[in-house]
Amino acid sequence: MAAAPAPQEAETPASALIDTKIRDLADWRGATLAHLRQLMHEAVPDVVEEVKWMGVPVWSHAGILCTGETYKQAVKMTFAKGASLPDPQGLFNSSLEGNTRRAIDLHEGAAINEAALKALFRAAADFNDLQAAQKKARPKASAPKKAA
Repeated sequence: MAAAPAPQEAETPASALIDTKIRDLADWRGATLAHLRQLMHEAVPDVVEEVKWMGVPVWSHAGILCTGETYKQAVKMTFAKGASLPDPQGLFNSSLEGNTRRAIDLHEGAAINEAALKALFRAAADFNDLQAAQKKARPKASAPKKAA
């Protein structure tokens, strides 16, 4: 009789994977990503952390809010629905040509307008909440009636 397979170890929580990514960067990019993460949690306390696409940190609230990608010369925060968000402080400085996403590229030594960024995080969460509520409120399409 074959032995039962060993129970699989629990998956590593996304927050721990993000902690490891920040620690492994060990330079300004890690410090910047950690700071952005802190601001996200302050702005949207019930944000959900995920890791997708080969280790990219993702913050969600009723859908993806933004990602935190790290490159050699920049930390990029890509907002999934950024084109629909108000940006009165002009934080978006990348991926401006599309109809959906917008991004903020931060370079070493760049100042972060914390209040404006937290407002943008909150606006993204509010936008996702509104879309989720509208989707829930839509009447379900009934099945087409068959001809007799």
